Amino acid sequence: MPSAVVGLGANLGDARRTLQAAVYQLQERYSLVEFASLYQSASVGGPPQPAYLNSGVKLAVRSQDTPEALLGDCLAVERALGRERTGELNAPRTLDLDLWWYDGQTVDTHGLTLPHPRAHRRRFVLLPFRELMPGLVLRGRTLDAWLLDINGQPVCRVEGPSWPWMTR
Repeated sequence: MPSAVVGLGANLGDARRTLQAAVYQLQERYSLVEFASLYQSASVGGPPQPAYLNSGVKLAVRSQDTPEALLGDCLAVERALGRERTGELNAPRTLDLDLWWYDGQTVDTHGLTLPHPRAHRRRFVLLPFRELMPGLVLRGRTLDAWLLDINGQPVCRVEGPSWPWMTR
């Protein structure tokens, strides 16, 4: 069965609960295959802002699904959970769902680029991505190889991959 990987991030409000709610809403539309651990990271660019919580989920998608439809569902979940897109690059956010990978497809349209164009430059993406897709080759290199090149992006694991189902 085809699969996709969606990244989750938030740094406003109760970020952990918002990420949990996003996982639940994605589960209403898709079969959840696996969760990555929950990570905390500093923001990349933008104005001064709180640290982010980040993770990722691997979803089973049906052969008739499209990357564009999944992206549309992710944007709908963001809106349902209070995300307001201001157009400001790297602004703080209540929720950010990014489509990192979709069944090995390469897509380059106005609204979607796959694999995610900046995934290989961001430690907070590569760590959960590697948990979900060990051995994946992205842009000609493994995720582990990309991780070796990244310095100065502190990221710490906060909880293991069962975090969405645990309450605090």
